[in-house]
Amino acid sequence: MHAAAVRCRIRLMQPEDIPQVLDIERQSFRSMWPQTIYQRELKNKTARYLVACEPFDEEPPVEPPPEQPASPGVRRLVRRFFGGLPAKHTASERVLGMVGLWCMMGEGHIVTIAVRPECRRQGIAEVLLVAALEAAVEAGQDEVTLEYRASNHAARALYEKYGFTQVGVRARYYSDNQEDAVLMTTPPLRSSAFRQLLDRRRARLRARWGDADPLAGLAAAPAEVAPSG
Repeated sequence: MHAAAVRCRIRLMQPEDIPQVLDIERQSFRSMWPQTIYQRELKNKTARYLVACEPFDEEPPVEPPPEQPASPGVRRLVRRFFGGLPAKHTASERVLGMVGLWCMMGEGHIVTIAVRPECRRQGIAEVLLVAALEAAVEAGQDEVTLEYRASNHAARALYEKYGFTQVGVRARYYSDNQEDAVLMTTPPLRSSAFRQLLDRRRARLRARWGDADPLAGLAAAPAEVAPSG
């Protein structure tokens, strides 16, 4: 299915998204145990969790729990990138994928990124990656790191499109099959070269998604950025 057929938007993860997010996590990381305690992670001031979602065709019958107020810092982040907090979030949205970012001492780390199996190969993972990179820039991070299974060539190809390069290997990192984890990192996020790369990639995403672009509310990158360091 072409990306334009997906009615998708990026927003902050909310507590009522947790059951769907856990379902995606179970399908994507079958060897993972225990699962992420998202109730705690959503209160973590160093973390940013975002979801890609689309409307359900019909309203579900279950009334959602009341929305938790966002902190001033989170509100500023969302206003900058997504044009303001969404009006009242309801369970009428289906979560297609999620990304988690930790921001600590100048280094952003993508701790998870996953998409529902039936929604893959539609560009959703790339949109989530861009949203995480922009969130890291907004949080003042110097670089972003992540790791992936050595056999996941599709993940590596995606990360390399956004300037990630290999910086190490964690031998036998994954407990289910003793597979290595490959460590990757971005160039300095505030460098002109990286911002120009991100601008080019975002322009291609806008052309691909057209009016359905999930990143339409993201703030434009500055034309000139002083190199970091």
